[in-house]
Amino acid sequence: MTATLATASYIGATILFILSLGGLSNPESSRRGNLYGMIGMTIAVLATVTGPHVTSAGYAWIVGAMVVGGSIGLYASRVVRMTQMPELVALMHSLVGLAAMLVGFANYIDPAAATEFSGAAKSIHEMEIYIGILIGAVTFTGSVIAFGKLSGKIGGKTLLLPGRHWLNLAGLLVVIWFGREFLHAESISDGMIPLVVMTVIALLFGIHMVMAIGGADMPVVISMLNSYSGWAAAATGFMLSNDLLIVVGALVGSSGAILSYIMCRAMNRNFISVIAGGFGSEGGAPAPAGGVQPAGEVNPVLAAETAELLRESKNVIIVPGYGMAVAQAQHTVYEITKVLRDKGVNVRFGIHPVAGRMPGHMNVLLAEAKVPYDIVLEMDELNEDFPDTDVAMIIGANDIVNPAAEEDPSSPIAGMPVLQVWKAKTSIVMKRSMATGYAGVDNPLFYKDNNRMLFGDAKKMLDEVLAALKS
Repeated sequence: MTATLATASYIGATILFILSLGGLSNPESSRRGNLYGMIGMTIAVLATVTGPHVTSAGYAWIVGAMVVGGSIGLYASRVVRMTQMPELVALMHSLVGLAAMLVGFANYIDPAAATEFSGAAKSIHEMEIYIGILIGAVTFTGSVIAFGKLSGKIGGKTLLLPGRHWLNLAGLLVVIWFGREFLHAESISDGMIPLVVMTVIALLFGIHMVMAIGGADMPVVISMLNSYSGWAAAATGFMLSNDLLIVVGALVGSSGAILSYIMCRAMNRNFISVIAGGFGSEGGAPAPAGGVQPAGEVNPVLAAETAELLRESKNVIIVPGYGMAVAQAQHTVYEITKVLRDKGVNVRFGIHPVAGRMPGHMNVLLAEAKVPYDIVLEMDELNEDFPDTDVAMIIGANDIVNPAAEEDPSSPIAGMPVLQVWKAKTSIVMKRSMATGYAGVDNPLFYKDNNRMLFGDAKKMLDEVLAALKS
């Protein structure tokens, strides 16, 4: 394939990637968006492999790598459950960061690349390598730690080292200093020392940054790492002089940054405070025995009573959370929804932007269970409807329905927009226990007079509710 034809293919692939992002912004068009993305990636890979920069001697390595990678991807798609998607996404981000690091080092020690540039162009190219490896290293270790936290292999508690901000500042200054040394290196061996030192610092920074972020901020972390992976890909594109990688990396990086901003707004947080960490440091601890407790007593309810309340309702809003994902209860939720709608009950779903462990987590689960898109609404679309709602059913959600965000100025989540489920005539919270949510903050909703607690595994309890509804 000639260089001109490869460039034309890259332009076509870029257009398809843009259309893919547009399609993925809406559940109804997400399948089409995925299709555009797959076609675009196929064109991009074929254009690269058959392009002028790849010789026939490299085909065997490329095909072998694609077979291995494709087999791993196919296996993961078959065995990874929908509840494990957040940690899988974090793991994929880590691979992008690792690839950027390896490409950077390979490009630096490549003799052909060393003779291709001279003067100012050589300095610019070395700066691209340095920055690309820096972003890739931070993305790699940060994503690995995020994977560990999301999968439960690493605790949700924050690691707040003494003087951690000063440590980060010192690390940044060292990185800048060695960047200067790297640009002034007269040989590859001289430049390798500052490059390795910077890489080690960047790897440690990625670990330190995510370890200091609390569990409640993990949705923001996922979108933030998504942005980092995009910038790492763009930096790789600059290193390889690949226009497609630059454009696609910029698309992913900018969209991830915008998503991070949306997530921060949904939690009444700013990006700097998320990076500073500390929110959600308990990672879902039991309610403290001492100190001030919300007034009132918990009112338990049985599955049969829940079914009766739902049957007699005209308007029902279901608020899903991570507990629904863990219990794999989305299909039973759909069956309950279907039964209620057949009885003339107006059933809708309320989705908080940070419900679950990653942006869109609940939307994906409900779409998998074939819940109609038109009854799955965002928080802002139905928060005003709760006073006219007969039953608000909360399935495994906690922090996103916590009235302390509006009623207690001293609460760690004060000012965070939440679903106002307590304004419904009756709210039913499904939980295994009285443990706090991922933010480690107690929930006064549990003690309100119009609230009922349905304790137990969400799947088991919902199966009982479904059976009672059908009887």
